[in-house]
Amino acid sequence: MEIDKEKLKEACLKIGADADKLDTIFAMQKALDDDIQKNRHLDGITMEEWIQKETLAMLSELAELLAEVNFKWWKNPKEVNIDNVRDEIVDILHFFVAMCLRSGMSSEELFARYLLKNEENFKRQYGTSEKKGYELSELNKKK
Repeated sequence: MEIDKEKLKEACLKIGADADKLDTIFAMQKALDDDIQKNRHLDGITMEEWIQKETLAMLSELAELLAEVNFKWWKNPKEVNIDNVRDEIVDILHFFVAMCLRSGMSSEELFARYLLKNEENFKRQYGTSEKKGYELSELNKKK
């Protein structure tokens, strides 16, 4: 599916150019989840069950993404359709954000946790973390 750039512009204007993109994604996902839960009569499902269901749905979407990028080395490759790849990534994002919401994590908390984890991941790569086993210096010694 090719993105209609005019429709994309219209959608961006609706939410405002200065709107926080992550906040907008979270709000839109909450509206979708609420609508699905109401119209499909899915009340009474625990947070734990929702996370299980959304994890399985994400795994299904990940498998669809793999199928788009020729992971089957035993099969003749097809031309990769980058629009399909991007659509699958967005599907994965839907379920990821849904899990954030179900667990009570806001966009602000996700952002803060991401910042902390990103910093830790850099520390691991350069051997300055308390968690060992990631250091690039050790990898380079083996060469």
